[in-house]
Amino acid sequence: MNLYEYQAREILRRHGIPVPDGDVATTPDEARAIAQRLGGRVVVKAQVHAGGRGKAGGVKLATNPTEAAAHARQILGMTIKGLPVHKVLVAPAADIASESYVGMIVDRGAQRPVLMVSAAGGVDIEAVAAHTPTQIHRLAVDPRYGLLSHQALGLALTLYRDVAQARAAADIMQRLYTAFYAVGASLAEINPLATTPDGKVMALDAKIVVDDNELERRPEIAALRDPEAEAASEVAAREAGLSFIKLDGTVGCCVNGAGLAMATMDLVKYYGGEPANFLDIGGSSNPQKVVAALRIITADPSVRAILFNIFGGITRCDDVANGIVQATQQLPLKVPMVIRLTGTNEQEAVAILTRAGYTALTDMDDAVKQAVARARGKAA
Repeated sequence: MNLYEYQAREILRRHGIPVPDGDVATTPDEARAIAQRLGGRVVVKAQVHAGGRGKAGGVKLATNPTEAAAHARQILGMTIKGLPVHKVLVAPAADIASESYVGMIVDRGAQRPVLMVSAAGGVDIEAVAAHTPTQIHRLAVDPRYGLLSHQALGLALTLYRDVAQARAAADIMQRLYTAFYAVGASLAEINPLATTPDGKVMALDAKIVVDDNELERRPEIAALRDPEAEAASEVAAREAGLSFIKLDGTVGCCVNGAGLAMATMDLVKYYGGEPANFLDIGGSSNPQKVVAALRIITADPSVRAILFNIFGGITRCDDVANGIVQATQQLPLKVPMVIRLTGTNEQEAVAILTRAGYTALTDMDDAVKQAVARARGKAA
């Protein structure tokens, strides 16, 4: 779950990280009032779950409250990477002497949280990693001990020659580590971590991504979710208990089990197709999950063929077959569908589908080949 910048900044503030004042506006008049309270010279920043806001015109400097209102009027309602802007953050404009990057991320290879810092802050860290990777310093943190003071100071000294600034940055790193764990984040970053002309170190921007698996035991964080900022298909999938990620291809995939779903997408690409989604119905034998899954897939206009790939273990093939029949009765298909079923109650499932006029395959390669061919408008 992505948090807005203003939400991430508030979390950092609660953990003692110096963050400039600021408030959220949903109208130009609100932006004007906030700018007036903050002294007039402010930055108006689009609140949207997407990077590249500045390049898209979603971050603007205002020298007075009237200008802040004008910028808010321009930014509110604009679309950045397909996402509409409904809120802006109005914050004091800061004089910046230098910009650095500090971030925590879960490294699944190291099986530890990793702290990354770079003196090349204020730009996309992905670009720095791609073009000048030596500018990024990393530290895998042992979760038994946490981020120790000497470790944080060692990284901070790669950013600042001034010892006082390095100590301030080290303190911020340790507090960021604490905040990272406190909200169950998979990513927490400050970009830029800025120094002011008078030597202060503060977080001017913040981004936090929370692991969805943490939300059940952190209801106060789950309450920060904004369904309006998410794709309707992802909201529907979450409400139905499905794991769904929208992709850019034409073969809509409905699979049980994350591993099989990944293998299915790999096979679709191997045979020359492109998956339109990752969709895992899980191990449930509830036909309504299949109905919900097919409803989500058919709502995607880019889908040219649908592939069901079910390996029945905990999931019963006959329940999936019943779900397919129910779903297609409610949602008549406009694109071809290929079904592969094997495992628990396979014969019963084949009988159910045959009575409904569908053919079920048992070979995964054959099913994927057919789905790719049909997505291209060719006979399998």
